[in-house]
Amino acid sequence: MMTAAFWQGRKVFLTGHSGFKGSWLAMWLAQMGAEVTGFSLPAEAVSLFRQAGVEHGLTHIEGDIRDRTAIEAAILQAHPEILFHLAAQPLVRLSYDCPLETFATNVQGTAHVLDACRRAADLKAIVCVTSDKCYENREWVWPYREGDPMGGHDPYSASKGAAELVIASYRRSFFGKGPLLASVRAGNVIGGGDWAADRLIPDIVRALIAGKPPFIRSPAAIRPWQHVLEALGGYLMIAQRLFEGDASAATGWNFGPADDDTRPVGWIADHMCAGWGGPHWFTEPQDQPHEAMILKLDCSKARTELGWRPALRLRDALDTIVAWHRSVADGGDAAQISLAQLTAYRAIFERTLSGKECS
Repeated sequence: MMTAAFWQGRKVFLTGHSGFKGSWLAMWLAQMGAEVTGFSLPAEAVSLFRQAGVEHGLTHIEGDIRDRTAIEAAILQAHPEILFHLAAQPLVRLSYDCPLETFATNVQGTAHVLDACRRAADLKAIVCVTSDKCYENREWVWPYREGDPMGGHDPYSASKGAAELVIASYRRSFFGKGPLLASVRAGNVIGGGDWAADRLIPDIVRALIAGKPPFIRSPAAIRPWQHVLEALGGYLMIAQRLFEGDASAATGWNFGPADDDTRPVGWIADHMCAGWGGPHWFTEPQDQPHEAMILKLDCSKARTELGWRPALRLRDALDTIVAWHRSVADGGDAAQISLAQLTAYRAIFERTLSGKECS
């Protein structure tokens, strides 16, 4: 079990804390009483980080993980006990425009972080976040397991597969003793406050706020969609296990939706448009960069060895996203709305882990 008491006063270093996923993790850690130091690029002008005032709950450092000296100095000064590495170039389509930046951030940047961790005397647990797209995608219907080959067609996916190789090398070479190192591979995370370009949910939300029908590029594409808090709960469980010295947790982990809850893009768009009460989506043929059409994750390892499992059905996750964005669009306080959703999710998550509620 992941316990809030464990995190009270715990010194945590978080790269990428100004991003969408990093902001939610920072809020969760702060709510449990952790002392968080965040290191990331400046937040986008429109972002969950700025809307919810995330920087007020932590020590905020602006920097680039491609700058080896800067990231090492920040880590050593913070004296962390646990480190989460989330900083990344996270977009498939952008990676076609900026392949060198993508590889420099996702591969060399990961090496910079891990190399600095070698000199962090108080560090006991390292959790590196990569992606479900790290696997060599064969466009088949079977879910990918943690032992499947790394790969990637586009620069983003290839960079995440390469990052996994860097992580495995550092684990075997330097972290057999002392800090324990794990990598985590989540599905397509969604949630309130995601404003990234060329992502399904943000694109739908922007269109619906403007009163326009959303344009959907690939309605038949299948992804392992899950609320961002589902994946973060798994990351926190792994970190606690590593901190407590469980070497069996120092490996790769998949976190995704239930096997019967993986849906195509068109299903997501239908539910979002209906929940918002806005215009229906549309699609039309267009030339676009290659993106995988089918991607599923096998999460039986996390269920069996961690006791983790999804706490929300996809339809419920989408309802919380609609509620978040409708409330904020109507003038609601993003921080209060986010913390209320986080509190509600934590209660469901704890009941699910204890077996008192079925997902």
